[in-house]
Amino acid sequence: MKATVIATFFGVFLTCTYTAKEATKKTKKAKLYVPQIDCDVKAGKIINPEFIAKCPPGCQDVKYRVYGTDIYASFSSVCNAAIHSGIIDNTGGKILVQKVAGHSGYRGSFSNGVRSLSLPRWRESFLVSEGKPRKGVTYPTTLEYSSSKSTTVKSEPKKPEQDLKGMKSADTANTSEKALEQGDTVRKENQTTPVPTPATQMATTTPTPMTTTTDPSTTMPQPTKTPAATRTTAAAAKTRPGLHRVRDMGSSSVHPAYASVVAAAARQVQAAQGRGQNTGVQRQEPVATFQRAASSPAHLAMETDSWKPGLSLFDTGFSSKEELNPKPLEPISQGNQNCKVDLSFLMDGSWSIGKRRFQLQKRFLGNVAQALGIGSAGPLMGIVQYGDDPSTEFNLKTYANSKDLRNAIEKIQQKGGLSNVGKALSFVNKNFFLDANGNRGGAPNVVVVMVDGWPTDRVEEASRLARESGINIFFVTVEAAAQSEKQNVIEPNFVDKAVCRTSGFYSINVPSWFSLHKVVQPLVKRVCDTDRLACSKTCLNSADIGFVIDGSSSVGTGNFRTVLQFVANISKEFEISGTDTRIGAVQYTYEQRLEFSFDKHSTKQDVLNAIKRISYWSGGTSTGAAISYASEQLFSKSKPNKRKIMILITDGRSYDDVSMPAMAAHQNGVIAYSIGVAWAAPDELEAIASDPAKEHSFFVDEFDNLYRYVNQLIQNICTEFNSQPRN
Repeated sequence: MKATVIATFFGVFLTCTYTAKEATKKTKKAKLYVPQIDCDVKAGKIINPEFIAKCPPGCQDVKYRVYGTDIYASFSSVCNAAIHSGIIDNTGGKILVQKVAGHSGYRGSFSNGVRSLSLPRWRESFLVSEGKPRKGVTYPTTLEYSSSKSTTVKSEPKKPEQDLKGMKSADTANTSEKALEQGDTVRKENQTTPVPTPATQMATTTPTPMTTTTDPSTTMPQPTKTPAATRTTAAAAKTRPGLHRVRDMGSSSVHPAYASVVAAAARQVQAAQGRGQNTGVQRQEPVATFQRAASSPAHLAMETDSWKPGLSLFDTGFSSKEELNPKPLEPISQGNQNCKVDLSFLMDGSWSIGKRRFQLQKRFLGNVAQALGIGSAGPLMGIVQYGDDPSTEFNLKTYANSKDLRNAIEKIQQKGGLSNVGKALSFVNKNFFLDANGNRGGAPNVVVVMVDGWPTDRVEEASRLARESGINIFFVTVEAAAQSEKQNVIEPNFVDKAVCRTSGFYSINVPSWFSLHKVVQPLVKRVCDTDRLACSKTCLNSADIGFVIDGSSSVGTGNFRTVLQFVANISKEFEISGTDTRIGAVQYTYEQRLEFSFDKHSTKQDVLNAIKRISYWSGGTSTGAAISYASEQLFSKSKPNKRKIMILITDGRSYDDVSMPAMAAHQNGVIAYSIGVAWAAPDELEAIASDPAKEHSFFVDEFDNLYRYVNQLIQNICTEFNSQPRN
């Protein structure tokens, strides 16, 4: 009998030991999980500021563009940049990626079998190194993408006693990504969970849990309308009166559908903290009492880990549309669609302004917001207050209509300090216009600086770097320094040094804070005049590019498709929209045909689709007539602030003269590039090209080699743009 008891006890002991070891193994395995990314993923699409990822084999390909050497522009392929830098080879592997500030120049080079492109400037950069964790840094197992794409970590299997009705078994853990799309569930009960705060542009209603056991101090408020995209930092985030305050909720039973919403919020909180939203010095105001500190990374990890995929939506009583795409309580304003700009106001919060004038400044900003017509398809506006140090009051995606924005402005409290304008401009340049903060890419970036008197630091260098990043800087100066104060001015004529042009377009001086209301409309009119916002222009977003394509009989159908692919490969490297680079195309033989004009397509995908649809014509080769036709039908309708670039592709000598039409095009401001194939005449290519001809004309012996000049052509366009005076 004793032997049986001992044997049974020993068996149980071994079973428990084995189970514990297995659980430890699985836990360690989960900690070491590294998300995989695709070859075409660009660093700018991933929101996480630092992460380890695994690249697949086969990323060493010219179609995965890389810009820079050692330090890369954020719209480079992450994996191909890692190959270029020698961290991995074409078989793939783990890499460590760190986001850093944008640079004013990126040098192209050929390294490890990868050709990288040069670029004059970009708003964000990244570094790649060996995929080994840095000491003290916690790396995400799920990457957050600006396009809502996410890589999901394989979940740890739950013990049988933790399984809930309807949950999938641990054997199907490899389908966790699909399960995450369908809904989340609770791993264990009686765990304190923060109420979600919205972090998207859509205002949401928080569902009330079906069964809750709480004490009065942690009662869950009823569903509340909240302004769209309120900031979701942890406990240390600035909280203003009127915003929904976060409380912990002790719950003995949580409805699965509610769990899904809370889980999403927990992930958003962790992601927001991970990517450093709302950086800068912030005022500390009283916030609601938490039962435990939600700002600690360990707590956030625990809260996020408490939600696991696996519960079918059909078990919750809610449809997938209701759970994953909650409807807004109020329609989102489209706004003034004739004024699509991303706008940041630098608000003077220094002590020198005084309380009364600070109130006048807030009233002015509220009136500007009303006059702009804030909306998702129009202008978006955020505010940074500066004093000794700058801090973001709210970013571009926080408010989607003028009414909510005005109400938020009224609640801003003065922070005090000096008037460090240069420091504030540097902060905006590095932190404000990020995709994660609502920057739309296709809208010009504008900063309006409010200054009471004069800055207490230098602004020229910070302004130059901001302008080179594509930011249009306006100054509204009020009550300039008195004669007795001028000796304290650090940088005389700071406005002329800071703005893009000294013609007066980018600066407004107001003699008194009490007359600010008079400049509301003039300022709004200038900010919305996108054709004159010349400082938001880079080599990739400032041109009207017209392709003139030889469709003669000698080209042939197969080669013509190769030419169209060449045209598409060039086009997709530019930022295409109604206010950025625009693309047009003409095909010619003896005759000419306008395939599509500059104003026909306003998105990159529409342009690429239009190129693909061009049908081969076949006929003779009248290149001179084609240049004249393109000048009349395309470039005569180009916008005044656009650089006019003609890229002509031909495979033979023209039946007519090309020199006179080309000269006329050059005199009308058209920058001409000529690409010759096979039997194209070198003398004609040089006559068509702008000076110097060797930088504007190219020749390949066969159509299949056209791709070799994509990078060189774009590099030359950018180099030429960068050499032009900006001021």
